[in-house]
Amino acid sequence: MKYLITGGAGFIGSHLCEYLISRGHQVTALDDLSTGSPGNIKSIQGHPSFQLVVGSVLDRSVLESLVSKADIICHLAAAVGVKNIIENPLQSLKINVEGTLNVLEAAVASGQRVVLTSTSEVYGKNENVPFSEENDMVLGPTTIRRWGYACSKALDEFLALAYFSEKKVPVVIGRLFNTIGPRQTGRYGMVVPRFVGQALAGEKITVYGDGKQTRSFTYVSDAVEALYLLSQKKSIFGGVFNIGTREEITIQELAERVKALCRSNSRIVHLPPEEAYRNGFEDMRRRLPDLSRIKEAIGYSPKVNLDKALKNIIASFRSK
Repeated sequence: MKYLITGGAGFIGSHLCEYLISRGHQVTALDDLSTGSPGNIKSIQGHPSFQLVVGSVLDRSVLESLVSKADIICHLAAAVGVKNIIENPLQSLKINVEGTLNVLEAAVASGQRVVLTSTSEVYGKNENVPFSEENDMVLGPTTIRRWGYACSKALDEFLALAYFSEKKVPVVIGRLFNTIGPRQTGRYGMVVPRFVGQALAGEKITVYGDGKQTRSFTYVSDAVEALYLLSQKKSIFGGVFNIGTREEITIQELAERVKALCRSNSRIVHLPPEEAYRNGFEDMRRRLPDLSRIKEAIGYSPKVNLDKALKNIIASFRSK
């Protein structure tokens, strides 16, 4: 089949491109390279089943041309990283909402399947953990910029489900929970590559807040396989599915584990979140998915535990 991957030169998108090619599909990646990189796809550059188109989902003419030639669109192009989102709120909202609208509108004409990647951010401050797909959204005020990102991704979901209902576009939504792996950069606030980079460099490992907030980290190969399986099962279109792991860890424990695996002498220090994220940051205490729906739908069960994921990431850092 012919896949179009928006954001295909990004962290998750590049791994998805590689996975699809390994399964015999033809892949076109659309990426404006604002946060993605040609280096992420160097292993498949020149492959006869792959092409990179440098362009934006905000360019409707380019997008419509590519969509018309595809069988399935995996829409990953979006603003990434808490730091980036807080510092560039207008562009983040624009790329998330307008970009998604353009993808869905382009898919109306010939009925291509669309896999929309969403985020656990849409659950906001809901304390009803683990999060099931029918949980309420509990978001903060509009004066805190982080919630703009959550709202934009929730609006993406509303748009996708409206196009499914009214325009009959076959859409499925995957809500990703803290995906990690090689090629992810700490430049935009992602905690695991930031910790690994600091530990390997002998710098202070900076934990924001008290470190008691918990997260569950999904290895990229598990996330990519889930997106692929969601794209292949027609009976689940119109559905929303969590993609993650039930292995939960505090950020303090994560810092300690990274330090140990890196055999680092770095000190772990605590800083107020405001030092890193000004202009509207608010954290959540827990974020853990209920995976019963996706397990029933496609048999999803994560294969890579956190220790293995961290070892792979550390090895990737050291290879550079």
